[in-house]
Amino acid sequence: MNGTPVRVKLWDPFLRGFHWLLAASVIIGWTLGQFGPSKMTLHFWLGYLSGALILFRVVWGLVGPPEARFIHFLSGPRAIIRYARGMFRREPSYWHGHNPMGAWSVIALLVLIALQVASGLVSDPDDYINIGPLASEVSAATRKLALRWHHIGSTLILIMVVLHVGIVLFYRYWKHEDLIRPMITGWKEVIRRD
Repeated sequence: MNGTPVRVKLWDPFLRGFHWLLAASVIIGWTLGQFGPSKMTLHFWLGYLSGALILFRVVWGLVGPPEARFIHFLSGPRAIIRYARGMFRREPSYWHGHNPMGAWSVIALLVLIALQVASGLVSDPDDYINIGPLASEVSAATRKLALRWHHIGSTLILIMVVLHVGIVLFYRYWKHEDLIRPMITGWKEVIRRD
């Protein structure tokens, strides 16, 4: 790794708050969806919160501080391939923000959660209790498709969350790079790649 790592203020408080609130709302909402009571009121409210957080992140990704903007951290295929070649080295990457692979996984997770929220809004499980608030605005075929997606989406989100946690642990124990503390404090050691 060329250069000396420097400690920089990277993640702003709004982005860090978004991250932890979204993590909590998705994990609790998923758990309630799988094992919760027959009346899913809290699951619905957590879905609304997740939707609001996704909207916030889209806006913040366009007008927030440079490190929060999508244009700042999204890379093309060459950068992804270049990063992937050195990913298994037993040394910190000191990447300024999300690495190229991590950035695209963030986008994938945000899209999955947005689709999950949208499908929940129009789902109708035929139980006469847990009907999405916009279900009456779409056709029966759309309600069934949304319900099917909502079940598939919950599995995909679980897979993405497990991968996310697994990668954070991989970085911590294999690469000796702490990705959790920067998401709490905002400070991260990086090597400038200008």
